[in-house]
Amino acid sequence: MLRLTDEEYTALDEKWTRDNPKVNWARPGAFARDRLLLESLDALSANYIRAKAEAAGQTPAQVIGALVREKVAAIAGA
Repeated sequence: MLRLTDEEYTALDEKWTRDNPKVNWARPGAFARDRLLLESLDALSANYIRAKAEAAGQTPAQVIGALVREKVAAIAGA
């Protein structure tokens, strides 16, 4: 875990107290992207990917990427 000195903590506190973080509402965050991705699949596929992701400690996008790379490698090796 990151440990801050008193000076670093004070500087960070001042920065976030003085400046509000900028949010881009037009760009969805990681959880919204995963939800949209899973909503575009049928229920069986979405449940499979969600279960694989949770078991592996990955995001659904990472699981899908691995499946696609695996399929491409199989095609390229054939």
